Amino acid sequence: MGLLGWALTFLIVAIIAAVFGFSGIAAASAGIAKILFFIFLALFVVLLIMNLLGRT
Repeated sequence: MGLLGWALTFLIVAIIAAVFGFSGIAAASAGIAKILFFIFLALFVVLLIMNLLGRT
């Protein structure tokens, strides 16, 4: 499972926890999902630029 997959998993856990009223778990899972998503996004942009410049 890739980085984006883990971010989606934590997002789903956050949504399910929020539905059942576990606000602490929901907030923590949403925070982890946000961090993983931004790491994925940064790596994607860096690798895209490297590929466009021919440095892979």
